[in-house]
Amino acid sequence: MTIPEPIRFKGVPGSPYTRKMLAYLRFRHIRYELLLGNQADDMGLPAPKVGLLPTFYLPGADGRIEAVVDSTPLIRRFEEAFRGREAIPDDPALAFINYLVEDYADEWLTKAMFHYRWHYEPDVLMAAKILPRWSGIQSSEAALRRQGDFVADRQVARLYVVGSSDLTAPVIEDSYKRFMRIMEKLIERQKFVMGSRPSSADFAIYAQLTQLAKFDPTPAAICLDVAPRVYAWTDIVDDLSGAPVAEDAWLDVDEVRSSLGPLLAEVGHFYVPAMLANARAIASGEKEMKTTIDGRTWVQPAFPYQARCLQWINLEYGQLDSEARRRVDMILQGTGCESLLDTDR
Repeated sequence: MTIPEPIRFKGVPGSPYTRKMLAYLRFRHIRYELLLGNQADDMGLPAPKVGLLPTFYLPGADGRIEAVVDSTPLIRRFEEAFRGREAIPDDPALAFINYLVEDYADEWLTKAMFHYRWHYEPDVLMAAKILPRWSGIQSSEAALRRQGDFVADRQVARLYVVGSSDLTAPVIEDSYKRFMRIMEKLIERQKFVMGSRPSSADFAIYAQLTQLAKFDPTPAAICLDVAPRVYAWTDIVDDLSGAPVAEDAWLDVDEVRSSLGPLLAEVGHFYVPAMLANARAIASGEKEMKTTIDGRTWVQPAFPYQARCLQWINLEYGQLDSEARRRVDMILQGTGCESLLDTDR
């Protein structure tokens, strides 16, 4: 179905997924209107079933405008609707690896983002001061203070939902630092995750870094210390609308293992155990998932959405033809990521 431009969506700068979609739309040269504050309500636009940001307002099957969320399927929808400067490799094996890294950024790196923002006092104070102003820039100071206190109290109390606790904090922070060092070396070798042109995986990583590297004081200081290239890279990815794009700029499949091996091993080391333990907990009806990550105990509430993420990864894998699947298997062998895949097909 044709999607008319400009695409309207609601978001805020403090939402990583809003930043992901903004950077993607800029790169793709897709015209958009970003609605802030109450603009969507004032325009009479529908509310989503689940109130997440960003919320896109797109024509449904019957032609009527509906509210749509979830950045990963939205990007795939836009890839089908708009031609030129695509952000998903045309090689199916590369596209799968891109999907896996994008999922890691969306679902694991965001734990670091949420943890640092609401675990340390300087970060809490920063977020409580600025987040309300992003969505209510003309509100009174008294109203902004009340909103800041409300948001901080609510989010600090919800840290456990994403797995952040005194027990898991060392795992999250070690994972963040390790990822930053890996990303620092990766972009020294090549401009983007999948080669010399950006992919949806880059926009997903960038999105979390807009907060971790550029806004929240504690992780930003870590980034500047251990990965200054990453700090600068985040600024570059913010607006790639003027970047030239070559059709042959994707990695060759034979280069993926050597180029992305450390990153994929990191995904396998930290993210995969959490995904598998969560899926087991959901399947058995348990409210809590427990596992060992990096040799340490990890406990958090089971999360149905991430169980679906695992199913979607396997759906993508199952749609590969035999040759593409063989190449993916070779790339992932020994990284730990292969444990995610249902290979009994």
